[in-house]
Amino acid sequence: MTMKSICVYCGSRMGTRKTYEQAAKDMGHAIASNGWRLVYGAGDVGLMGTVARAAQEGGAETFGVIPEHLLRLEVGKRDLTSFVVTETMHERKKVLLLNADAVVVMPGGAGSLDEFFEVLTWRQLGLHAKPIVLLDVDGYWAPLKAMLDHVVDQGFADASLLDYVQSGTTVDEVTDILRSALG
Repeated sequence: MTMKSICVYCGSRMGTRKTYEQAAKDMGHAIASNGWRLVYGAGDVGLMGTVARAAQEGGAETFGVIPEHLLRLEVGKRDLTSFVVTETMHERKKVLLLNADAVVVMPGGAGSLDEFFEVLTWRQLGLHAKPIVLLDVDGYWAPLKAMLDHVVDQGFADASLLDYVQSGTTVDEVTDILRSALG
């Protein structure tokens, strides 16, 4: 059986709540304990660094992808199992998704939203069929879920768009969704 890879999008900052950091630790540990590989943005700062260190502590393989211009800003984590440097952000996102079996979106900022909307759009267009799961820590993604409902309500997307995104409020819920989706 081939090892499953989970792409995690999350903040390069820690955010304002300790629960975000704890969720990142728990997600990294869950990836390791399930025998999955972490695929992520290769940063060693914020929630990104936290999830990677936790996955490594648990013995998980790690696959990081970072564009050249972010090596200093996001402190490229070079002790990963695989460390890929790309020229552009678009190339980074493509390599991340191509090397993942599922996507988990944790709290984050504009970059995490950009990554989420790109994989959602690619799913809507039939370019992939990978699970997309929001880790909705403390209701962080409630405004995003409301926006997706609004887009559908206003006729700018078919209701099937909502079927492409699943959500869990805890790492355990997200892990159960992943296990079910990945078989």
